Amino acid sequence: MNIWITRHGQTDYNKNKLMQGRTDAPLNQRGIEQAKAARARIGDIKFDAVYSSPLKRAVTTASIIGGADIKDIIIDDRLIEVDFGRYELKKYYALGPAMTAYWALPEIFPAPKTVEPVASMVRRSSDFLSQLEKKDYDNVLVTCHGGIIRALCGYMEDRKNGIVWRPHPHNCEIRIYESRNGKHRFIKTCRE
Repeated sequence: MNIWITRHGQTDYNKNKLMQGRTDAPLNQRGIEQAKAARARIGDIKFDAVYSSPLKRAVTTASIIGGADIKDIIIDDRLIEVDFGRYELKKYYALGPAMTAYWALPEIFPAPKTVEPVASMVRRSSDFLSQLEKKDYDNVLVTCHGGIIRALCGYMEDRKNGIVWRPHPHNCEIRIYESRNGKHRFIKTCRE
């Protein structure tokens, strides 16, 4: 099975450099264009299934990149973005030392109170992907968010700490992995 993991297209909150966790904002025009461009880059690939976070920005991106009707997208709450707690919709440069340190180096600094810790992201990503790997798909698209994608990729790259934090995923960047008989292999990244 090839697992195509992508981040949603741009929203106005992304454009304005705000921490957008579970706030359910739609794609802006640039986000729609990014999703269409990502679809064009991958060509005529057919996905056996398209999974998405329940948030609008991810569902719309999944529909465009996946070439799927919204009603056919499989919504999975485990793919929702990180809960940023009191930092939700705060400017990137005005988060304060605790959140700035955590978001830069979660391997060293703990999550501030009210923020979902890495261990939680790793648990829900591992649970989702281990169940997905039992399905009989050739190609599957998973559409999610900039935070949770780091744990999904950590699982697919068999990282001991469960995350691939850097480089951060860009809007509509697609990371393609192979999963065969419990073994994982990174194939490539597709992005603008």
